[in-house]
Amino acid sequence: MIPTSTVPVRITEVCLRDGSHAVAHQFTVEQVREVTRALDDAGMHYIEVSHGDGLGGSTLQYGRSLVDEMKLIEAAVEQCKQSKVAVLLIPGIGTVHELKQAHSLGAKLVRVATHVTEADVSAQHLQVARELGMEALGFLMMAHSAPVDVLVEQAKLMESYGAQAVYVTDSAGTLLPEQVQERVRALRNAVSCEIGFHAHNNLSLAVANTLIAIQEGATRIDSSVRCLGAGSGNTQTEALLAVLERRGVDLGIDLFKMMDLAEDIVAPIMHRVPEVNKGSLAMGFAGVYSSFLLHAERAGKRFGVDPRNILIELGRRKAVGGQEDMIVDVAAELAKQK
Repeated sequence: MIPTSTVPVRITEVCLRDGSHAVAHQFTVEQVREVTRALDDAGMHYIEVSHGDGLGGSTLQYGRSLVDEMKLIEAAVEQCKQSKVAVLLIPGIGTVHELKQAHSLGAKLVRVATHVTEADVSAQHLQVARELGMEALGFLMMAHSAPVDVLVEQAKLMESYGAQAVYVTDSAGTLLPEQVQERVRALRNAVSCEIGFHAHNNLSLAVANTLIAIQEGATRIDSSVRCLGAGSGNTQTEALLAVLERRGVDLGIDLFKMMDLAEDIVAPIMHRVPEVNKGSLAMGFAGVYSSFLLHAERAGKRFGVDPRNILIELGRRKAVGGQEDMIVDVAAELAKQK
C-alpha cells in the first residue's frame, strides 16, 4: 500500500487531547512537557493539546481540567523545536476568544469540530483561524451517522469557509473498512482540500481503517501513542508507523523513539489501559461517541445499571457529543425499569 496522494502524509498526535478523556482531564504541566519533548525529539509533525472536548471544555458537564489548558498549551509550545502545537475547537464549547488566546501562546493549527450535519457553525472559527495565519482544518464528527452524500455536502461547506483539510472523524469507532473507503473516496472526488481521518479502536479496526484512509488519499492522519485516547483509544501511533515503514512509507518520525516514549513516559501516566473491553466494544457496536465511556460507567455505578445498556440506549437515541447530560437521564430511566 502506497498513499495515492502526492501530498505527504502528516500525523497529528492526539494523546494530549483525546487522551485527556482517558485520564479524566488530569494532565499536569510536567506530564505535558515530558510527553511533548519526547514527541518533538522523535520528529512528530503536530501535537494536539487541549481539553478532551477542545478549547473551553473544562466544565462540570464535560469534566474539569486539573490545569488550565492554556498553561498546558504554553508548556507544550515551549518544548517544541520542530513539531507544531495544534488545538481542537468545538463551536459552542470553545469560542473565538479561546482560539485567539491559544494562537497568542504559539498554537499553529486548529481543527474546528462539528457534528457531521452541522458544518455551518464552523464558518466564523475557520475564517478567524485563517486570518490569524493558523492552519485551519475541519473536523466532521460522528461521520458514520449521516449518509455519504450529506458528509460530502458538509465537507464542501467547510472547504468554502476556508478549511485546508476536512476530516472523516470516526468518533464512535464504529466504521467498517468498506465504510471508511467509501467516505474518504467520496470526499477525495468532491473537494480540492486535503482529506483527514481520525479513528477510534472500539471495534479493533483503527489501524486497518487508517491504512485504508491513506490508501484512498487521506493525508492528515490522527494517531495516539500507546493508544491513549477515549474509549479503546485511537489509532496507535507506533503501530501505524511500523506498518507504514514495512510498506515503504517513511514519514520522518523515529519509530524506536516513539516506542520508547510509549513504554517509558506515556504508560506510567495512564490511569487505565485503553483496550477493547465490554464497555468500549458496546460503544463501537452501538455507534456512540467514544468520550461517553467514563460517563456511562459512572452513571451505571450510581444507578445500578449495566453501562452497556446505557450505551446501547444512547445509540438507539442517536446521542451525539455535547449530550453528556443525557447519560444520567438514560441511566435513571433504565434503573426504574428494573
